[in-house]
Amino acid sequence: MPEPAVFARRDLSCRCALDVPAAAVYTSAFMTCPPLLAFTNRTPGILALEDGRCFTGVSVGYEGQSTGEVVFNTSMTGYQEIITDNSYAGQIVVMTYPQIGNTGFNPEDHESAKPRIQGFLMREYSPGMSNRISNWRATESLGDYLKRHQIPALSEIDTRSLTRHLRTHGLKRGIIAVGSWKTDDLIQKALASPKLEELDLVGQLTVDKPVEWTESCPWIQKPVCAANVAVFDFGIKQNIMRSLVSLGAKVTVVPAGTTAETVLKMQPQGVILSNGPGDPARLENIVAEIRKLIGCVPVFGICLGHQLLGRAFGASTYKMKFGHRGANQPVLNKQTGRVEITSQNHSFCVDPATLPPDVEVSHVNLNDGTVEGIRHKTLPVFSVQYHPEAAAGPHDAEYLFEQFLQFGRKISSPAR
Repeated sequence: MPEPAVFARRDLSCRCALDVPAAAVYTSAFMTCPPLLAFTNRTPGILALEDGRCFTGVSVGYEGQSTGEVVFNTSMTGYQEIITDNSYAGQIVVMTYPQIGNTGFNPEDHESAKPRIQGFLMREYSPGMSNRISNWRATESLGDYLKRHQIPALSEIDTRSLTRHLRTHGLKRGIIAVGSWKTDDLIQKALASPKLEELDLVGQLTVDKPVEWTESCPWIQKPVCAANVAVFDFGIKQNIMRSLVSLGAKVTVVPAGTTAETVLKMQPQGVILSNGPGDPARLENIVAEIRKLIGCVPVFGICLGHQLLGRAFGASTYKMKFGHRGANQPVLNKQTGRVEITSQNHSFCVDPATLPPDVEVSHVNLNDGTVEGIRHKTLPVFSVQYHPEAAAGPHDAEYLFEQFLQFGRKISSPAR
């Protein structure tokens, strides 16, 4: 361990092979630093990646160890929605925006019943040692929420260096450790941890039985039609269901493994394929059921649902180098020529070269040209890679739910 001295911020994250024996390592080492760098009475922690790169910081969450795929999100706000988004299951999330936590947590903005992330990393924990929150709706701090749900989290991480590393070398498995550790042991644990593609995450997250959803968005009250909508739960964000109810839909959430026959017996005027975590290539049994729905009922896929619909059409999917995660992804609607500012969270993408002739690309990402939406040329079946319910624009993608429900209005019962 270096002798206690003044450390520059960038020195906190390095390629290291250090053994840290105690929780008080940083107490005296940073006392001569400016106040924001002083770690008095803070427990040290580390992120160790499978390739040997390590980043040190201090704990602001649960004090333990956790492994997962390390990903970064470029959003300036919305950390509560990110932490409670089931699509992040199995992942350690890095926030690139430097100050995180100033608005705390409130019970209204959750996207699921509980968080599924494996860990949380930030540059600066904004409430600091005082734990003060600047939001009248908040009921607890970010740190208290993470501790309550036993999620390790570190601040004072060099998130710029970490993000550049992931962009250059691709997403990596990693492990967060708080307290005492041996770095070499942690790297081996990261290497031994399962890859995201090997996990059955959808099966862990989906509902056990059909559930009626009635909660709406108080800021959206624009009924389109009272269509009966069946929503496949692959790890759904609650705001998808709220948005549908606010537009007049009667929503029934069904388990991921529900058969097409069972869904059609419900006589829905439309089917939603929700977002969710993991590799769509693992879900071929679900793809087979989606294929049976095409041509029988309007279908709208979102995020993972978009990828599954692409595979149901016969297309292939692939894993991106570092994916899209943020609230400012520009997407071109090829039908209208308009650019939509979108919220995204995905690692996998539909390969446009493998789409059949009767399916076309409807949306493309303006940063890298990847597929952001597809639609069937003659059937009311379409999907987008991004999240229309997340309101990043804030209303740029609102038309998609309305378009879906307009299809449902024309159908009194599914075709047989």
